[in-house]
Amino acid sequence: MRKVLLPTVIIISAILILIRLFYLQIIDDTLKLKSDNNAIKIIYDYPERGYIYDRNGLLLVANQPSYDIMVTPKDVKNIDTTEFCKLLNITRKDFDRLIAKASVYSPRLRSVFLPQLNKKEYAALQEKMRKFEPGFEVVKRSLRDYQVQVGANVFGSITQASPKIIEKNPYYNSGDLIGVQGVEQYYETTLRGVKGVKYRQMNRFNKDIGSYKEGKFDTTAVRGEDINLTIDLVLQKYGEELMINKRGGIVAIEPKTGEILALVTAPSYDPSILVGRQRSKNYTRLYNDSLAKPLYDRGLLAEYPPGSPFKILTGLVALQERVIDEQTTFMCHHGFSYARGRFMKCHGFGPHQLYNGIALSCNTYFANVYMKTINKYVSAPSAVDIWGNHVKSFGLGSFMGYDLPTGKKGKIPTSKTYKRMYPDWRWDSKTIVSNAIGQGEVLATPIQLANMIATVANEGYYYTPHIIKKIKGERIDPKFLQKHVATIDKKYFKPVIEGLLGVYNIGTASGLRVEGIDICGKTGTAENFAKIRGERVKLKDHSIFVAFAPKDNPKIAIAILVENAGFGATIAGPIASLMIEKYLRGKITRNDLEKRILEKSLISEYERFTRKSVDTLINQKVKETPIDSTLIDN
Repeated sequence: MRKVLLPTVIIISAILILIRLFYLQIIDDTLKLKSDNNAIKIIYDYPERGYIYDRNGLLLVANQPSYDIMVTPKDVKNIDTTEFCKLLNITRKDFDRLIAKASVYSPRLRSVFLPQLNKKEYAALQEKMRKFEPGFEVVKRSLRDYQVQVGANVFGSITQASPKIIEKNPYYNSGDLIGVQGVEQYYETTLRGVKGVKYRQMNRFNKDIGSYKEGKFDTTAVRGEDINLTIDLVLQKYGEELMINKRGGIVAIEPKTGEILALVTAPSYDPSILVGRQRSKNYTRLYNDSLAKPLYDRGLLAEYPPGSPFKILTGLVALQERVIDEQTTFMCHHGFSYARGRFMKCHGFGPHQLYNGIALSCNTYFANVYMKTINKYVSAPSAVDIWGNHVKSFGLGSFMGYDLPTGKKGKIPTSKTYKRMYPDWRWDSKTIVSNAIGQGEVLATPIQLANMIATVANEGYYYTPHIIKKIKGERIDPKFLQKHVATIDKKYFKPVIEGLLGVYNIGTASGLRVEGIDICGKTGTAENFAKIRGERVKLKDHSIFVAFAPKDNPKIAIAILVENAGFGATIAGPIASLMIEKYLRGKITRNDLEKRILEKSLISEYERFTRKSVDTLINQKVKETPIDSTLIDN
C-alpha cells in the first residue's frame, strides 16, 4: 500500500500543477497583461463626480473640466523647453524641479507634472501639445464647480491622492483626485464613480499600434452618483450671514428624523478658493491662520462647557431618580453656599420650583437638585456613574456616529475621572456640584447640544444626526433610521418643556419672543479661560443657546455657541430666534434682532490676543477655582 501511495501523490500533484500552468498561460491573460506592462500603455478614463444637491433639490456642487499635464521622464527628449515653459507660464527652474520630482516617483511611469489647468490655460497649449509628446500628455479630469459660496465645512474639497493613500488603496494612482473632509470624504466611493481603463499595445519605438487583445480587458467609466444632503441651503446661508465677524458654531436638526438642516462654523470661507492651481496656496493661508482657524469646524470639533443648557438634563435626571418633583422648592439668596465657605453666584432670589428654576435659570435650584441626585446613593462614585449613564443616553460623551469624517467626543465625567483627580481624599456631591450647571468637568460640542435638545423636543428619543438625505440608486445607511431612546421616562419631559417655554415667556429669553411661534429654549453662559504665556487667564464668556420650535410637533432643534460673546441672551439667543423664524416662515419679522446681529462684530474681542492688552489680561488673571463663581445667565 505504501509503495502505491507515494507515486500516486506525486502524479496527482504534477497533474494539478500542469493544469494550473495551462490555465495561466493559455486561458487567463491577466498575468500576461501584467508581465507585458512595459509594452502596454494604460489609459484611464476619469468619470464625472456626482453632483451634490440640498434637501429641496437646489444644486450646490457641480463639475468643471480640468486638465493635468502628465510626464514620463524617460520619454522627455529633444523638446523646446523654453517654449514649453512659456506656454505653461512657468520658469526653467520650475521645469527642472518638476521633472526631478517626477523622476523620484518613477522615470518609467507617468505622474503629474502640472495639475488642474483650466480651459483657458489648456487652450494655449492644446495646438502645440504634439511637439512635446510622448514625454508629456494631457489627462482630462473634472474639478468641482461650486454653485454657492457657503457650506465649505459641509462639502469638504477634493485634492490629489497622497502617496500614503496610493500605497494603501490600489484604486488610486498618481494625480488621481480624492475627497477630503466633509461629504466629499465620507461619501467618496459614491461620488467618485469608477474610472474606465483602456490598454493600448505599444511597439519597441513606443508607438501605439492598437488596442490590446481587441479591448478584451477595457472597461467603461461609471459616473459618480448624485446625492441630496439634508441641508437647507436658505437656512445654511442665513446662519453664515448671522455669524459674520464672529466665531462659533450653529447646528440645526429636524427632531423627528435627525436630519441636519444647517451646520455652520465661523469664520468660514468660499469653497471655490480650494479649486484649481491656486488651491495649495489658498489652503496654506487658511491652515496657517492659527487665530481664526477657518478650517476648524467648530460645530463638530469645538468642545465647550455647555453652561446652563445642561440644567435641562440635571432636572430630567433628578425627576427620573425621584429625588424631586415639580413642586420641590429651594430658596435662593442670590447664590448657593457649599463646602468650606464657597459660594456659587446666582441672579435669583426667593423660592424656586422646577418651572421657574428653568425659566429663570437659577443656579441655586439646580445645585441643590444635583446634590440630591448624587446623595441618593451611599457611594458617590456609584451615583456619578448612574447620573452619567442618564446623561450619555442623550448622545453626550460620544461621537454619535454621524456621517461626517470629523468630530470630538466631548466629556461626561465618571467615577474614574474623579479617582484620578482626587486620589488622596474622599470626594462627594459638594466637590463636583459645578456639573449641575454645565461647568466642572462636563464638555460638549454644538452638534451634541443640538442632539440633546432634539431629544427633549421628541420627549425622550433621537435619531443619529446625519447629513445624507438621498443617494440616487442607493439606500442610506440603516443606522440613521434607528431610534435611540433616552433613559428618562416620557412623562418627565412635559414639565421640563413647560419650563423651557417659560424661558421665552417670563424668563431669560423673554426679549427674544417671535409672535405666533411657541419657542422652547434655554440660555447659557460658559466661562472661558485661555492659557497665555503659561498663565491661566479668564476671557469674556461664551454665549450659548439651545431651542426647539414649535412646542407642539417640533420642526427644528438648534444649538448656537458664539465665542467671547457674553450672556446667552445677548448673541446666541437672538440667532436662535431668527433662524427658527427663517426656517418655519421663510421670512423675518424681528427686524430689530436681525439688524443688531448682522451689524454686531466681535473682532475687537478676538484681537485682544494679538495686541499689547495681553499683558493686561495676565495682570488681571483670575485664580483657578473648581467651581464657577461668576456664572449668571441673562
